[in-house]
Amino acid sequence: MKKDFVSIHDRTPGEIAALLDLADAIKSDPARYRQALAGKTLAMIFEKSSTRTRVSFEAGMYQLGGLGMFLSSRDLQIGRGEPISDTARVLSRYVNGIMARTFAHETVTELARHATVPVINGLTDLLHPCQVMADLQTIRENFGKLAGLKLAYVGDGNNMAHSLMFGGAKTGMSVAIASPEGFEPKGEMVAAARADAAETGAEISTTRDPSEAAAGAHVVYTDVWASMGQEDETEKRRARFAGFGVTDALMAKARDEAIFLHCLPAHRGEEVSASVADGPRSRIFDEAENRLHAQKAVLVSLMA
Repeated sequence: MKKDFVSIHDRTPGEIAALLDLADAIKSDPARYRQALAGKTLAMIFEKSSTRTRVSFEAGMYQLGGLGMFLSSRDLQIGRGEPISDTARVLSRYVNGIMARTFAHETVTELARHATVPVINGLTDLLHPCQVMADLQTIRENFGKLAGLKLAYVGDGNNMAHSLMFGGAKTGMSVAIASPEGFEPKGEMVAAARADAAETGAEISTTRDPSEAAAGAHVVYTDVWASMGQEDETEKRRARFAGFGVTDALMAKARDEAIFLHCLPAHRGEEVSASVADGPRSRIFDEAENRLHAQKAVLVSLMA
C-alpha cells in the first residue's frame, strides 16, 4: 500500500522514532546514502515561495542521487483550472514522488488521494510536518531523548502549533501552547493530539499565559505572528500578540538548560528578541540544517 507523509498524526510512535534514527544516520554518514535514490525524481510543487523548503528538498534529492524538479504555480495547469486529481495522476506517470507546499491542506490530501506515488506535505495552512521532524531531531540531539521533555510554543496557534502537538504526542514530549484569544490552535487538532498523547504519556495543554507555558520547559518555540498570505493582518496581529514575544525574561521561566527554536524566517524585535534568537540558547541554525537530514530520511523511507 502506498505511503504518504501528510501528517505526523498519521504515523505511529515507532515510525516517527525510526525516521529520526534514519535522519541521524544520514546526517552522520551522508556518503552511505549517496545513491539511495539514484535515478529517482521528485516533483516539487510550490504555491508558496520558500527558502528552506526548496533548497533542502532539492539539495537532498541531489545528495541522494536523484533529481528534484521545482514546479511553481506558473509551471502547472492547476492555476489554470486543471483538477488536482488530474495533476496527481499525470505526475505519477513521470516521477517517483510528489512534494507540495500549498495554502489549502485539501490540495495535499487531494494529491495524495489520486497520486500513485508517495506525496509529502512540504507545508499547508494546517500542518508543517517536515519542519517538526527537523525540530524533533534537533531537540533529541540536545537532550539525548524526547520522552519526558516539555516544549512551550508561544504565539499563533497555526500549522506549526498543530504539527508540534502531534510531534510531541507521538514521542512522549509534552507540549504547552500559549496563544492570545482568537488565535488558539484548532480544537480538532488539540483533540487529535491529546488522543495520540494518551498512548505515550505526553500532555498537550493550551493557555493564554506565555509564562505558564514556558515554566519548566526544555524547549521554547515561536513562529512569525503573520504568516505568508496574512500580510494585510500584520498590524492587527502585532497589537493582539503584544506580550507574546520570546524574550530573555520569558526564557528565564524555562529550565536553565532550555533551548530556543524557530522555524524561520524570524522577525527580531517582534515574536523574538535578537538577544534570544542570536544568543547562546538558540539552536535555530542547527534546526534549519536538520530540515535537510530529516527530509532526506522521509524521502528515503518513501521512495527508496
